[in-house]
Amino acid sequence: MAPLNNLIEVLIRMLYLSEILIQNPDLQSFEQLLSAVKERSKSEMFFRIDVKPQYQDTPEDWEDRMEAAFT
Repeated sequence: MAPLNNLIEVLIRMLYLSEILIQNPDLQSFEQLLSAVKERSKSEMFFRIDVKPQYQDTPEDWEDRMEAAFT
């Protein structure tokens, strides 16, 4: 049962991009979103990109930039 408990613990501590977007409706740009991701990376261990940001300035390499901001 221990492996299942470890999996549950990891899932609980997973930060989702959609969570950041929902919690920060005032963000107006991709760059502001990157800053929010960087800030949250200080207190989170895992990050999952589950949605594409819908900002006009979202670049083609947005996923790579999100991952780099989190690490």
